[in-house]
Amino acid sequence: MNHQVRITYCPGCNWLPRSCWMAQELLYTFEEEPIEVTLMPERKEKGTFRIELNENLVWCRSRDGGFPDAKTLKQRIRDLVNPERDLGHAEA
Repeated sequence: MNHQVRITYCPGCNWLPRSCWMAQELLYTFEEEPIEVTLMPERKEKGTFRIELNENLVWCRSRDGGFPDAKTLKQRIRDLVNPERDLGHAEA
C-alpha cells in the first residue's frame, strides 16, 4: 500500500519553503517505505498548514499550535506507517 502524505499550506504566508523542507525530511527518512508526498497550496483559507497521511490529520497548525519539528513529524508519520520502525537518532 502506498502511503500518501499531503502537506497543505498557505502560499500567502510564504510557507512553501517550510513545506518543501518537511517533504524532503519525510522522503529521506522513509525512503524504504512506499510513501508519496504532495504539496497543496491553499489560497482560500489564510494561515492554513496541515499534514495528512492517507486522509488522517497528522498535524494542523491551528489545532496543534504552530509547526511540528522534524522529530515530532517523523514520529507521528512512523506511528501510522510502520510503528515497529526505529527512527534512530530521531527517537532520542
